[in-house]
Amino acid sequence: MIYLDNSATTKPHEDVLKTFLAVNEQYFANPASIHRAGVESNALLTKAREQLANILHTEEKNILFTSGGTESNNAAIFGLAKSSNFRGKHIITTEIEHPSILEAVKRLEEEGYEIDYLKVNKYGIISLEELKQKLRKDTIIVSIMHVNNEMGAIQPIKEAAQIIHKQCQAMFHVDAIQSFGKLPVLFEGDEGPDVISVSGHKIHGLKGSGLLAFRKKPQLKAFIVGGGQEFGLRSGTVPVPQAAALAKAARLAVENMPVHVQNYKKWSAELHHFFEQFDQEVYILSPKDGAPHILSFSVKGLKGEILINALQKRDIIVSTSSACSSKQTKTSHVVEALNIDSRYKNGVLRLSFGTNNTDEDIAAFKKQFSVVMKELKGEITQ
Repeated sequence: MIYLDNSATTKPHEDVLKTFLAVNEQYFANPASIHRAGVESNALLTKAREQLANILHTEEKNILFTSGGTESNNAAIFGLAKSSNFRGKHIITTEIEHPSILEAVKRLEEEGYEIDYLKVNKYGIISLEELKQKLRKDTIIVSIMHVNNEMGAIQPIKEAAQIIHKQCQAMFHVDAIQSFGKLPVLFEGDEGPDVISVSGHKIHGLKGSGLLAFRKKPQLKAFIVGGGQEFGLRSGTVPVPQAAALAKAARLAVENMPVHVQNYKKWSAELHHFFEQFDQEVYILSPKDGAPHILSFSVKGLKGEILINALQKRDIIVSTSSACSSKQTKTSHVVEALNIDSRYKNGVLRLSFGTNNTDEDIAAFKKQFSVVMKELKGEITQ
């Protein structure tokens, strides 16, 4: 099987699995316990937190472990909103965010918060000028994803941070779930974000692991209450094995990023050139200068499910739109925001590369896609 759906989830790295199993064997004690076994578990938890803080250029006390990207995004939106509502109730985000952001701000809107959505151009990029115009003194949160999960648009995060920090006191949250390990993501003083979300299973880590990182001391309303773990912000026994495995996955992703990104760029350029031969039959949604590991395209007049099934019969796994919404029949909100020709709206496919992919995988995809296109045109029989 050739797996080209790494933006949905990745296969855990062998070393990550080894770390997870080893920690479960040796450091299974509750890290909040005061006995020796608990102290040893807590020391390992602290080490994992320190490693992640070093990668993101922040302090250990600014790293909160979560169950993954959705929780990290929800915690950022709800936690920041509740802790800052004395300054205002205005929130800015974009129209192509992940549902874990969009559904969260919709919930806040029902509670009296005011939400502004930044539009995007045909390449999926926001207007910094529109951002400037929509910022207000009572803006408390700006949430902009770094890389779009459906078509790979890269937002100008550094420039946005400079504008936000100059004009108001809003906290700038960046959903880096699709960019961490593929593009540089870290805190850079006033030129970077205030809060970053990361998910483990997008970087060959484990499902059920993630983090919410802060540039400075978290100004966040507790989002899970109870025993006061995670600096009183997220109560519950902290899963040390998941934390250690996440730190391992993050280190591997960042250390090996240059080599893997070089491959992703090569494959993306190769496929852009390949799809050109189909002329107007294939429309590429992903910009050439977008995230190198995501390439979305659409076949005119065809439903994405038909193409997915045809490729799947040939042991090639791809996805339509995002995994979080691919079972829905309506057109993706991202596709709608791009305002593409209606003939292409239903046939969107996403290829997303991971560290396990090879040149041979890309060659096999091109070969089988060409065959499928001929079959669907009736030029050859099944």
